[in-house]
Parts: sequence; C-alpha cells; structure tokens
Amino acid sequence: MSKSIKMLAAFGFVASVAACTSGQTEEEYVVVEPAPISVEPVYTGKYK
Repeated sequence: MSKSIKMLAAFGFVASVAACTSGQTEEEYVVVEPAPISVEPVYTGKYK
C-alpha cells in the first residue's frame, strides 16, 4: 500500500510540473503604429 501511494504521489508531482511548464511559452507581442490622422506640414521655404 505504501509503495502505491508513493507512486501516485510521484506521478501527480510529475504531472503537475509538466502542466506548469507547458503553459510558459513565450508570447509574441506585435506593435502596430497607427496611420497619422492628418499629414504634417512640410517646410517648403521662407515665403512659399
């Protein structure tokens, strides 16, 4: 009986460690810059 309890405890421990490590995949973050709402004025010279 003691041997079967140890085996179940070991199996539970291994299963819980495997479940915790499989969820720690590195997430990929994508940053998208929005398009400008209006065009900025362009410097064309002093008097134009």
